[in-house]
Amino acid sequence: MEKSGQPTVFGTRVEPHTVIIARGNDVRHFTVRPWIAAALGSALSALAVGYLLATSYLVLRDDLIGAQTARQARLQQAYEDRISALRAQVDRITSRQLLDQQLVDTKVSELLKRQAQLTSRHGRLEPLLERADTLEDTPSPIQPDARPEIRAGLNDGLPAQVLAFAGATPAVERLNEIWPLHMRGTETPSTADKADRLFATIGKSLQKIEGEQLARIDSLTESAYQTADAIAQAFEAADLPSVDDDFGKSDIGGPLIALDNPSQFDAKMRELDDSLDRLDKMKNTARRLPIANPAPGRSVSSTFGVRRDPLIGTPALHSGMDFRAPQGSPARVTAPGTVVRAGWNGGYGRMVEIDHGNGFSTRYGHLSRIDVKEGQKVSRGDTIGQVGSTGRSTGPHLHYEVRYKGEALNPLRFLKLGKQVGQYL
Repeated sequence: MEKSGQPTVFGTRVEPHTVIIARGNDVRHFTVRPWIAAALGSALSALAVGYLLATSYLVLRDDLIGAQTARQARLQQAYEDRISALRAQVDRITSRQLLDQQLVDTKVSELLKRQAQLTSRHGRLEPLLERADTLEDTPSPIQPDARPEIRAGLNDGLPAQVLAFAGATPAVERLNEIWPLHMRGTETPSTADKADRLFATIGKSLQKIEGEQLARIDSLTESAYQTADAIAQAFEAADLPSVDDDFGKSDIGGPLIALDNPSQFDAKMRELDDSLDRLDKMKNTARRLPIANPAPGRSVSSTFGVRRDPLIGTPALHSGMDFRAPQGSPARVTAPGTVVRAGWNGGYGRMVEIDHGNGFSTRYGHLSRIDVKEGQKVSRGDTIGQVGSTGRSTGPHLHYEVRYKGEALNPLRFLKLGKQVGQYL
């Protein structure tokens, strides 16, 4: 039976559960109803059962955990493989860039070395070109159009592309800077491709410069030899005594065998030097000979050889040439030398004799006045006196003689020689 709302069990009264919470003087009572306890117990039982069921399921189905673990492992391996591939690609790109840069730097070093070689060659050529300056104004026996200008192109440096590499910027960056804009399309070529094209162009330019240098050396050498041969032929035609001994010829010869470029350049330089030496020696020989005209622009009134004497009318040897000239006209020296006689000399009247060395001397007779002294040094074209009619003469004229070791020679041979070689001196 139930009394006052309290449950009873057949003669026994059941007290409700009470929770007492005391805090200091505060005391609180909480009565736990049976239905609340039943609800809490049911909830806890349900959680326990669910946990036990889930744990049992997972334990019994461990293949799900293994699959999840394997999937995670596969994803991690894929990421690691991707990272390794990217790292390898970066290494390949870096290595290729280093190789390209090394290739570019090597080729740049070669080009700069060739540039230094060309500069050195020009430095060696400069003294020879200074010696050959007179050839530029001297008519050459070969066709003028066949001989290019001697100095043109010898100061040419390298193309601008090579000079760009000489800066402080790394070679690959400089290569990108100087790559022509019109060659940059939508697809940018690699550094190696650009380097190959660029260096091929520069190499051709350098090869062209080297070829032009060698061609100009050959042209200058040929011109020097042609000029020297022309002077030699003129001397041979004049048949002058002892002149051949001064040419410095030697009985040697042969073709020039081309070697490698440095040796070929050295050989051509020696050949050019030899040709200029021979030309200089022949020019100096020609300048020492009395081949100028003692009375330029004056006509010849009497030649060398046997003639009728103008005073007594009998045949006699005329040891010189007479130039018709007015009184007081200048008498000029025909070659450099030293005055060995200046004064009155019998039938010559007032006469000047000049020693030109190597046995050659000249005489100038019938002068009205003498302007030099014995022992005086004179040059070709100097005035040594004035034309007159002193001594054994019938009128104003210049008596001119050329002698070799005291023997009179025909002055006309020397005058003809002077006209032939004068353009080369």
